[in-house]
Amino acid sequence: MAPQESERLARVLLNRLSEPGDAVVGRWLRELPAVEVVRAIRDGDVPDHPGLDSARLAAYQARLPGLAPADDLKRVRDAGGRFIIPGDTEWPSQLDDLGDGRPIGLWTTGTGSLRLLALRSVALVGSRACTAYGAHVAGELSAQLAERGWVVVSGAAYGIDAAAHRGALAVGGMTVAVLACGVDVAYPKGNAELIRRIGVQGLLVSELPPGEHPNRFRFVLRNRVIAALTRGTVVVEAALRSGALSTARRARDLNRHTMGVAGPVTSELSAGVHALIRSGGATLVTDATEITDLVGAIGDDLAPQRSGPVLPRDLLEPAVARVLEAVPATAEGAPVERLARQSGLPPDEVLQRLYELVSLGFVERHGAHWRVVRRRR
Repeated sequence: MAPQESERLARVLLNRLSEPGDAVVGRWLRELPAVEVVRAIRDGDVPDHPGLDSARLAAYQARLPGLAPADDLKRVRDAGGRFIIPGDTEWPSQLDDLGDGRPIGLWTTGTGSLRLLALRSVALVGSRACTAYGAHVAGELSAQLAERGWVVVSGAAYGIDAAAHRGALAVGGMTVAVLACGVDVAYPKGNAELIRRIGVQGLLVSELPPGEHPNRFRFVLRNRVIAALTRGTVVVEAALRSGALSTARRARDLNRHTMGVAGPVTSELSAGVHALIRSGGATLVTDATEITDLVGAIGDDLAPQRSGPVLPRDLLEPAVARVLEAVPATAEGAPVERLARQSGLPPDEVLQRLYELVSLGFVERHGAHWRVVRRRR
């Protein structure tokens, strides 16, 4: 077995063995390959790490029997998914900012590259019990961002999350849902059709293995991945004790831009956002232009694609190159449907490849049409 595949299998096992954000396992993985960590757990070889005592080792060992990492990999692959780990070309390096709490790996379904999609991504989060105003604003902001070639990231929950995903999907945009359950589990059930659509047109992502269900603890830990993955976080509506504020705080701690949308001063569901803005913890934004003015700058600072040479066409994957070949250089461009006919690929895959090309600086979106980026001489 290739070294990277052995490492992947070991990380799948550790993914079952520990909960998301386990800093003890994270410290261990910082010093040893996952294969060696698994061997150390089985042999009872405890390194001198804070928090890794005999009791914790015994807890890990108690969970070992019955674990079948190869079965987990087969299960997600049969569902059209994959398990990506550090060292893979698809791994988003900004997750390393989480330190020892970095995910062991990520389960994904969909055909887009998570690394490329995350290069131009914004998180939109907020209350589950949102108002009509909040849902409208979230949908509008998401649609505007998608029309500008940005990827919208949220958690697929009721309320603001669902409105954000639907806004991007409605204009043929790309959206990523970071779940607090397995990628093969539709939660909440009321959003099952939305989650299915995201898995086709966008990307589903989770730290948790297939079949795992959410709990309150996992929702909070999921939020750190949303904050780290994106260039900035926008809170649309949140009460004073809303879980969405934890995403905003994480984003701020990770030096990402944190933004908030003002609501009625009489609304309890906007009180948390107002407090965040008033304390200086977030910047007030009212439309997608104000959002991209902020995250565009930080995106250039963290991952400058445009300041250096873009990847040559001959290094593109075949499917990506086929889509790029179909994109016209004319000012009016072409819609996804025409590009699908010319490239011979399904419209959903064409859309995903277009967003990858946007991240690489090859194409740009204007409304419903796409065209090749014109280079200044």
